[in-house]
Amino acid sequence: MSLHSSYMLRCVELAQKGSGYVAPNPMVGAVLVHGSRIIGEGWHEVFGGPHAEVNCLASVSQQDRKLIPESTLYVSLEPCTHFGKTPPCTDLIIAEKIPAVNIGSLDPFPEVNGKGIEKLKIAGIEVITGVEEDACQKLNKRFFTFHRKHRPYVILKWAQSSNRKMAASGDERLMITNNLSNRLVHKWRSEEAAILVGTNTALLDDPALTTRLWSGRHPVRAVVDMDLRLPSHLKLFNRKFPTIVFNTLMHEEQENLLMYEVTRDIGLAEQLMKAFHYLKLQSVIVEGGALLLQTFIDSGCWDEIRVITNNELFVPDGLWAPEIPPYEHRAEFTLNNDLVSIYYPS
Repeated sequence: MSLHSSYMLRCVELAQKGSGYVAPNPMVGAVLVHGSRIIGEGWHEVFGGPHAEVNCLASVSQQDRKLIPESTLYVSLEPCTHFGKTPPCTDLIIAEKIPAVNIGSLDPFPEVNGKGIEKLKIAGIEVITGVEEDACQKLNKRFFTFHRKHRPYVILKWAQSSNRKMAASGDERLMITNNLSNRLVHKWRSEEAAILVGTNTALLDDPALTTRLWSGRHPVRAVVDMDLRLPSHLKLFNRKFPTIVFNTLMHEEQENLLMYEVTRDIGLAEQLMKAFHYLKLQSVIVEGGALLLQTFIDSGCWDEIRVITNNELFVPDGLWAPEIPPYEHRAEFTLNNDLVSIYYPS
């Protein structure tokens, strides 16, 4: 592995520390190198806070600051050129007289998208792009999907028994996953902008859809309730966290509750994708039920499918889990008696 690659992969490693804290901004890491020695590191830590480049340069010790104009900056995403929550990072790089910048990936956000590189080059800075580009783009797969495909990154998730049943035949709730898997699911929730369930799941399970088993932000809760038949006492409607109700009857915004109107004459998955994009929610994890999950599968609107299978549980009668559609590859690991499988589309 080249030094360029190792420094950029360090940027990726640093950037991941911002997972769950920086959205809708991308995760970004930066490393400043003098010769073969790293003299500064930083990452975008929280939405609205300083960007990775700012934190990286601020981390340089007083005795090393004189080396900045002789150093190379590695950053996993193209430096910004516009005033947002913070000033442009390109201006800081130019002001610090950094002579060379290595960039992992261009920023697809229209306010940047090549403008940062152009500004640096005009200032006489040597710019190299595409260093470990795949790793840098995978790091921000939600951000890239949102800006390139104009929809959120979609994760379908369900739990099933060893014989692919995701619910019992009666109204009694079927507990499928173990405690470790339950904590993992809450970690997954903390990494996404929104979480979506269908009417029956909300009615039968009365889920809170929070991250109470994991430290992190709660996703925006969303439910499909086309005819507004869900009772107001459900945990989803406690107004503690923002909640969206997709329905066919009304469009109204209340405190922590958005009634978002959709129609029956257009594909539901496509409407939901447009709604999430309009609301600037870059990712959504769909946790059921079977009908809603199948709607997304049939529309081809998914980026990952995560299935937790309890290999020790057999359910003779019950609701079948969706069929896994064609996929390119999968990753698997076990948590005690649960098998976690993650599928990626072909």
